[in-house]
Amino acid sequence: QVQLVESGGGLVQAGGSLRLSCAASGRTFSSYAMGWFRQAPGKEREFVAAISWSGGSTYYADSVKGRFTISRDNAKNTVYLQMNSLKPEDTAVYYCAADRLSPSPWVAGIVGAQYDYWGQGTQVTVSS
Repeated sequence: QVQLVESGGGLVQAGGSLRLSCAASGRTFSSYAMGWFRQAPGKEREFVAAISWSGGSTYYADSVKGRFTISRDNAKNTVYLQMNSLKPEDTAVYYCAADRLSPSPWVAGIVGAQYDYWGQGTQVTVSS
């Protein structure tokens, strides 16, 4: 069992930045692909970013490409989401997720159903 705990959310003005962190328990973090997803009120959960085991491959939703950066530190069992140039439409609860069955150190899924473990979420609110 893996436990994921997100932190770093908050209220920020449009154009500002936040860095989300997701700390994972367990000794096999380095073999999990990791992803960030978000869900805004009244909307379905959507993919934001993902990173492979090795950290060598990253994937982004078109809506955040060029503004958000996903990274990981396997020594600290932590994945990060640096969010810059935030917009009001980025307001959502952000969830990190772990995929324990990722077949390759160079790929990561962009579909929520591929992920096995989820954190409790952290609220990000961007004011205009």
